[in-house]
Formats: sequence, structure tokens, C-alpha cells
Amino acid sequence: MLVGFDLDMTLLDTRPGIAATYRALSARTGVHVDADLAVSRLGPPLQQEMSEWFPADEVPEAIALYRSLYPEHAIAPSVPLPGAVEAVAAVRAAGLRAVVVTAKLTRFAQMHLRYVGLEVDEVVGDLWAEGKAEPLRGGLAYVGDHVADVRAARTAGVRAIAVATGPCSPDELRVAGADDVLPDLTRFPLLFGAISVGARADG
Repeated sequence: MLVGFDLDMTLLDTRPGIAATYRALSARTGVHVDADLAVSRLGPPLQQEMSEWFPADEVPEAIALYRSLYPEHAIAPSVPLPGAVEAVAAVRAAGLRAVVVTAKLTRFAQMHLRYVGLEVDEVVGDLWAEGKAEPLRGGLAYVGDHVADVRAARTAGVRAIAVATGPCSPDELRVAGADDVLPDLTRFPLLFGAISVGARADG
């Protein structure tokens, strides 16, 4: 059985590195991107954000350039969020698989995790909202910071655990249908302990 985790603003604070990448993109293209605004709404696929700044016919080229800049600018500044290391360790110590399911490209997610030394069992990238459901099916829970992560969990039929460390407020996460809303991952091990005991009892 597995527990899924989102990456951006759930496990890692990737805002500084992503902002740096947007600034590098602006410098290369001459197109102003408000990097601080862009990173305040992380979650949706990159194409959605790029469409806010570039004409539709220029979006594919902008995405390609952004991705070429990403490894140099985005990886090193990103850091684990409070409780992230302990949350993943709690899942693996219980004999479950910790799987990262993210809208970010798989290779970039793997780079981030390697850089911070956070070991997981699998990384599945380039998925968003209900599209994340398939790799989560049959799991115990999905942990994310966005209402779209809650939808992913509900679609997959797993427990929706939300953390209010991203762009969505606790109330928004509850209204979306989260089973649990935590301020951050520091409280996750205690919650997970209760959930996993219940799951073993049900099984």
C-alpha cells in the first residue's frame, strides 16, 4: 500500500527556485513575468501560468526555454517544508510506499528530491488534479496543498489529507472535501499513526 505526496508546497518549498527561473526567463525573452505572483499560485500545469504572460503561439517556446533554465536556477534554492522529512519517514517506517505524484516533470521532481536527500519509493510526474488519481488507486491517502490535490484523492478513492502550506486556505481545502486539514506536515506523523492503525484494523 502507498501514501502519495504532492511535491511543490507540500514536501518542498520550491518558490525561491521557481521565482529565480522565471526571472531568468524574463531576462532571456524580454517578457515581464511577475515571479512573485507566479509562485504564489503554484500547483497547476506550467502551461497555465505561461499563458498569463505569453501569447498563445509563444507559450510552447517559452515553456521549452523555462525548462532548459530550470536545473540551473530552481533546484538548489528549494528546501523541505517543516515536517516533510519526518512525514515521509513515518510512511516508510510503517512499511508503506511513499510515492510523489506531481504536476512537475518527473525528472525535475527527482532532481529536487535527490538534492535535498529526501528518499521516496517512486516519483510520478506530469499529472494534475483528477489526472493524479490513477497512480494513487488502492493507496491509503494522498497529501497535498491544493484543492486539485483533494480532487485527486477523492477521485482515487483514498483519504484526502491537505496541508495549508500552499495557495489554498484551510477553508478552501475543507470545502473541496479534504478529510483532514493540517497547518503543515509537522502534525502528519501523529495523524498517520491513527489512520494506519485504523486501516490495519479494517483490513
